[in-house]
Parts: sequence; structure tokens; C-alpha cells
Amino acid sequence: MRILLQFIIGAACTIMIVPAFAQAKAGRVDFGKKEFESNCASCHGVTGKGNGPLTDLLKKSPPDLTQLSKKNGGVFPMDRLYQVVEGGDIAAHGGRDMPIWGREYKIQAAEHYMDTPYDPEAYVRARVLSLLEYINRLQAK
Repeated sequence: MRILLQFIIGAACTIMIVPAFAQAKAGRVDFGKKEFESNCASCHGVTGKGNGPLTDLLKKSPPDLTQLSKKNGGVFPMDRLYQVVEGGDIAAHGGRDMPIWGREYKIQAAEHYMDTPYDPEAYVRARVLSLLEYINRLQAK
């Protein structure tokens, strides 16, 4: 009886866990898209074509991010973009119209983690790479 009861409880738990797991997988958060919508879409537009609502307020029009691979011989320029977004390639934007997101991310991490030990470089790298992965998905075919 005890073994049967354990089996029934185990089966019931499995039945409840599987749908919950399936729902979690279906409702997966797209961190790159979230990052883009939060920090890039206001200038580059929701579609990445450079037509965001703040475009008229900028000195220089933001580039069409959907054409990056096309303009680079069909290869997504991951390293160059990483340097631009993170802030290592300050000259890439001339007068640096775009914020230095690496610095912004470090500030946000410090405010969030405060006294909790964390790796600020890994935090920045994860956010930048998730963003670039999303921008790669925006590339025109």
C-alpha cells in the first residue's frame, strides 16, 4: 500500500510538473529583445530600421540595424558591434551620440547587487551578448 501511495503521489507530481515546465518553456523571456526594446528601440526603432521616436531629436540618424550583415559581406559583425555597444570602440560613433551601455550596465548592476559579490564584467558581457544575438535575428535575409 505504501509503495502504491508513493507511486501515485510521484505520478501526480510528474503530471503537474510537466505542464508547468511546458508553460514556462512556451513563455520563455527573450532577454535580447527585452534589452533592445528597453534601450535601443527609442532611437533605432522597434524593427531596428533606424526610425525610433527620438530620431528627430538626434544630431545624427541612427543606422538601420537590419542591414549590418548585408553591409559586411553577409557576416554579422559581432566583435565590432560588441565594442560599440559595450563602449570599447568610442570612435565608432564619432561624437559618441549613443550611450556607452557597458558603463550603464555596470552602474545598474552595482545598484542592484550592492554588497552581494558578483562579476561586473560577466554581467555586462551577458547583457551585451543577449542584445547582439537579438540584433542578429533582425538581419535582412
